[in-house]
Amino acid sequence: MTDAFASSTPTGDRQVTISDSAAARLAQIFETEDKPDMMLRISVSGGGCSGFQYGFNFEETAAEDDRVFERDGVKVVIDETSLDLLAGSEIDYAEEMVGSAFKVNNPNATAGCGCGASFSI
Repeated sequence: MTDAFASSTPTGDRQVTISDSAAARLAQIFETEDKPDMMLRISVSGGGCSGFQYGFNFEETAAEDDRVFERDGVKVVIDETSLDLLAGSEIDYAEEMVGSAFKVNNPNATAGCGCGASFSI
């Protein structure tokens, strides 16, 4: 996990960190889109080949029950229900030969699928 992380909403042990590479890529996307208030929303829903699946969307506003995590001015927003399954995770961005993608390094996951988009607890 990386340090230099700040949460705008204290959540006790329900923290999520943002890696250097994820913060840099998000900053680049938001700058290109000329949307400085944009945030990455990460959610968890039932489904996928392992039981739960991650969802990634861009939003400009946070809901009342959201927690906002910030690094280097970049924000990631997660709803309370999803945060229960994501606590302790690191949001990362990886560039690989087969493609580039945001990834969740989730210590709560006991198994996952090959594509990394779904997991089980």
